[in-house]
Amino acid sequence: MGPSAIRYAGLEDRLARLGFECDDLGNVRAATPEATESGDPHARFLPQIKETCAGIAEKVSAARRAEHVPIVLGGDHSIALGTLGGLAASHGAGGVLWFDAHGDLNTPETSPSGNVHGMPLAAALGLADGAFRSDAWPLPALKPEHVALIGVRSLDEGEREFVRSLGVSVSTMTDLDRRGVEPVVREALERVADAAFVHVSLDMDVVDPDMAPGVGTPVRGGLSYREAHLAMELVAESGLLGSLDVVEVNPILDRENATAELAVELVASALGERIL
Repeated sequence: MGPSAIRYAGLEDRLARLGFECDDLGNVRAATPEATESGDPHARFLPQIKETCAGIAEKVSAARRAEHVPIVLGGDHSIALGTLGGLAASHGAGGVLWFDAHGDLNTPETSPSGNVHGMPLAAALGLADGAFRSDAWPLPALKPEHVALIGVRSLDEGEREFVRSLGVSVSTMTDLDRRGVEPVVREALERVADAAFVHVSLDMDVVDPDMAPGVGTPVRGGLSYREAHLAMELVAESGLLGSLDVVEVNPILDRENATAELAVELVASALGERIL
């Protein structure tokens, strides 16, 4: 329902007003959880998620070969494995700005919940190669020195250990409070500037739940409305953006489609919309 909500909020019309020609490739088929066995409790629905991500990877890779800018809509953050896998299949291991309240650096061995949407960044970094290996993508899909997490305010213990050992950049909300959005995002952009590809993964729970209530795992104390827009405006200003995913839009938890509407606004900012 997340992609439908973002479409309903007018994404294509908004981008058309910015001068972009949009080609909506439709939804990638996904299993229905209520009618599917969850499987391994340490990585629930993983075979079905990998199958869906393989479809995403194929579409993203084809879009990049055609020199288009893929925008992938979700749904939960597990789809990022497909996006990053498709990019890596076309370009080799690259870089990402990961805007998220969470680290998404768990593996089946470290995850407290077994939810795969808490694992895609770890998977893309090759930390759970056996579980996430697929003919649809190479692993690792990302280089640690080209990974920057921004807006983090909730990490599990296993994720903290990976952060310390991997050398990825993590800017917590405390860092953003102390230093401001602009220097943090500019440093992150410098970190990924020479990567094989530059992807932005925007989890809507990076925004404070007062502004984005329709997310699966809200955490108080996130980016304000203007801070989120400034971050995306800085991305656009850099000229580095090659692809984007927008995830964790859950209409069931939303208020009058506010989260999807904000998602549309932030995509527009990331692609160059300005007040003047």
